[in-house]
Amino acid sequence: MDESESQLELILGKIVGFVWGPPLVTLLVGGGLFFLLYSRLLPYRHLGRGLRLLFKPPDHDDQGSLSHFQALSTALSGTLGMGNVGGVAVAIATGGPGAIFWMWMSALLGIATKFYTCTLAVMYRGKDSEGTLQGGPMYIIREGMGRRWRPLAYFFAFAGLLGTMPIFQVNQLVQVVRDVIATPAGWTTDDQHFLFDLGLGALLAILVLGVVAGKLPRLARVTSTLVPAMVLSYLSLTGVVLIGNSDQILPALKLIVVDAFTGQAMVGGAIGAMIITGVRRAAFSNEAGIGTEAMAHGAARTREPVSEGLVAMLGPVIDTLVVCTCTALVILISGVWTSGDNDGVSLTAAAFASLFDEAGSVVMALTVSVLAFSTVLTFWYYGSKCLGFMIGARHQHHYVWFYLFLIVLGAIASLNTVISVVDTMYALMAIPTMTASLALAPKVNQAARRYFRKDAGGSG
Repeated sequence: MDESESQLELILGKIVGFVWGPPLVTLLVGGGLFFLLYSRLLPYRHLGRGLRLLFKPPDHDDQGSLSHFQALSTALSGTLGMGNVGGVAVAIATGGPGAIFWMWMSALLGIATKFYTCTLAVMYRGKDSEGTLQGGPMYIIREGMGRRWRPLAYFFAFAGLLGTMPIFQVNQLVQVVRDVIATPAGWTTDDQHFLFDLGLGALLAILVLGVVAGKLPRLARVTSTLVPAMVLSYLSLTGVVLIGNSDQILPALKLIVVDAFTGQAMVGGAIGAMIITGVRRAAFSNEAGIGTEAMAHGAARTREPVSEGLVAMLGPVIDTLVVCTCTALVILISGVWTSGDNDGVSLTAAAFASLFDEAGSVVMALTVSVLAFSTVLTFWYYGSKCLGFMIGARHQHHYVWFYLFLIVLGAIASLNTVISVVDTMYALMAIPTMTASLALAPKVNQAARRYFRKDAGGSG
């Protein structure tokens, strides 16, 4: 690493430390706690209803573009993948096992946060400059909070445009394919892999172009097929590992809980730093309070905003409480996290290779790569919607060429630089999303009361 790159990483690291300070953590965690108490634990009481609504077909006269299932699959495709595999590894490497506990706590509160943000995404949908119905925090602010709050909507759109860059997903996808498949096969070496990374990045760009040319309908079809299949594949793989090492599951869980309040395993007692690491990685994992998922759920075909909020709150359960926990247990049981030789998704791959065999790590690499690819597809949709809000929907198709360049750039960029840029933008997106959601929370409660007064079978 040359001196200029080192200086850039140092500057970006300081920016991340500033934006992800106690005020933002308080906004996300405190906001989630407020939503949970203000709703009288409504999200927890109606998780089953959200699951049933997931498979309820939309009515023919419902506005929107996606079914409940497609909306959740599209939103999950933006969170499942590297956030749940590479992100968990980053959390353990930088914050210790205790960071996983704080990811759990953040996800439990994120269930309530998603209920509010995604209910509002349907409640305050607005039309873009082309007359197409859209959802997301920028439309929530514009339609629900009045003209004087309009700058906050543009603030979100700008942060969202940069925060949904595909560089982290592509960086980690290329890294896992290179480390687990290409290097052992002799296609490249550990110290001479620039051309391989560049070539794989270019191939990914071509594949993405083939999907995004069909816009949202094709994206929804792809993600609603890929995401469930790959999640089940990944959970099956981790299940085999965990069943084979079932005697070590409870000690690993105990390590997570104990370290959450001592901080001794990795960060020398810096519990505050560990909490921030857990909340930051949880935000990257499930996006509760960040606002990107509201753009997918805002496109759902329904006339009942609350029904989409109920479906959306399943997200943190699936991606953080289930998938992230499985990843964390595999890493901790393997013991490879203590060596400090790997980071990001390479740490997860090393854990699978240690516990399973080389074939297991290859299957993991392929599964995670497909999930990461689906994330890259969804982030194109988010970024194009943000750009369309800023400069007009008729111009947003130009974004695809910049996005393809970012895919190639992410393949060859430094991991630390990539994480810092994305983490900074996620922090900035959370400010307008949580501000608008807190301000409009009474509207959600009013809608929820009306919704639950209706016959349960006749709404959605």
